[in-house]
Amino acid sequence: MKTVLITGASSGIGAATAYVYAKNGYNLILTARRMNKLEEIKRDILLKHKVEISLFNVDLSLPDGAEKLYNQVDSNGLKVDVLINNAGFGINSEFRNSDIKREEQMLNLNILTLTKLTKLFVSHMLKIGGGNIINIASVAAFQSVPYLATYSASKAYVLSFSEAIAYELKKDNIFVTVVSPGATESEFADTAGFEGSDNFNNAPTSRDLADFIFKSMKKKKVSPIHGLKNNLLTFSLRLSPRKINTAIAGSMMKK
Repeated sequence: MKTVLITGASSGIGAATAYVYAKNGYNLILTARRMNKLEEIKRDILLKHKVEISLFNVDLSLPDGAEKLYNQVDSNGLKVDVLINNAGFGINSEFRNSDIKREEQMLNLNILTLTKLTKLFVSHMLKIGGGNIINIASVAAFQSVPYLATYSASKAYVLSFSEAIAYELKKDNIFVTVVSPGATESEFADTAGFEGSDNFNNAPTSRDLADFIFKSMKKKKVSPIHGLKNNLLTFSLRLSPRKINTAIAGSMMKK
């Protein structure tokens, strides 16, 4: 059986992805800060699927989080066939008012930890003969988004970085997929400060996105965008000036 490592697996997209991969016969390595949530998910999955599940309690927003996780996985002799860099969060605020320490944690998690884990597990996958890496970006990666300035910039990095290494690594039997969802039912909205926002009305569920992630990996897609509306949105952004796109995004976020 193959094994998938999922970061940010205690809720939302990460938890839903764990259920989808378990259903499809993958052993799981789950990591998050909330160990009690991971334990609940483990118990529930084991009632439904005959898989092996390892849990690691690591704060990946810290500068050494990636190394700690990799060392724990390695010291336990676990093989990782699929890495899903799902852990991440956003901050909905005017940049001048945001907490710089919180911004630093977000950038560590969304960019540095993702890059380090990718680097570490690429080396691991080269030794075992290949694998899959799935990075979670966002439709926000395709434009500048006022009030989500650092978040959208961090996801632009994830998108560009992932597409570049996907080209480099395919010759090594390592396939990189960067998934760009739009608004999704998860804890992201509350964490980012979107309570009561209309932007998440009628959003697809985390399970919808998790199914899409799995199917995109199996098809070896490089940069899939989740949902017809989001595909149309990102296409339309190419046809209008960036200044106008930014103004529209800022108006939507301000509401």
